[in-house]
Amino acid sequence: MNDESDDTSIFEPAAWDDNYSGDGQIWSGEPNIQLVAEAADLAPGTALDVGCGEGGDVIWLARRGWTVTGADFSAAGLARAARLAEEAGVAERTDWWQVDAREFDAGGRSFDLVSTQYLHPPDGGMVDVVGRLAAAVAPGGHLLVVGHAPRPGSSDLGPHEPNARHRALFLAADLLPGLPADLEPLVVEQRPHTHTHTHDGETVEIDDSVLLARRRT
Repeated sequence: MNDESDDTSIFEPAAWDDNYSGDGQIWSGEPNIQLVAEAADLAPGTALDVGCGEGGDVIWLARRGWTVTGADFSAAGLARAARLAEEAGVAERTDWWQVDAREFDAGGRSFDLVSTQYLHPPDGGMVDVVGRLAAAVAPGGHLLVVGHAPRPGSSDLGPHEPNARHRALFLAADLLPGLPADLEPLVVEQRPHTHTHTHDGETVEIDDSVLLARRRT
């Protein structure tokens, strides 16, 4: 099938460079709701936000005292995030790393919090990404993975095979095989919430998949 609904270009940097090269802001700039729920009470330390986009989560963490590395595969997104962090007065607490999560290698770096919000590599690739990101979690640190969950029986193509976007969705439990033995799952659940689209103000009900794990010391 070769139609727009099965377009795989959305999983590649060029598509996101195009998105972030426009004049308008893509996202709300507010921190993601599940990051706030899980990280608000953590003691500030070092954090890595993978798939940071325009940097809303990076800025929120930095304002709370974290030293944050924002990582994304889009150079245009990182440039916009750096500019917004400067405008927010937190540039000294942030740095930026251009990397594709599908090829992520911690390279010996470790962080007290590794977070990725709504990153959806194609065809079940998030399990591998979780294993890659887990290597960057410091002893006693946390890994937080949040994504869109498929709704039971749903498909953008109705009765036909699920399209590329749908196949990239996951349940929290789907990610457990990606965790190494020394990361203890603390939260493995689906959470419904109401979301308002930035571009048109439409409000929809969505389900989040939330995986929180802690590396044993």
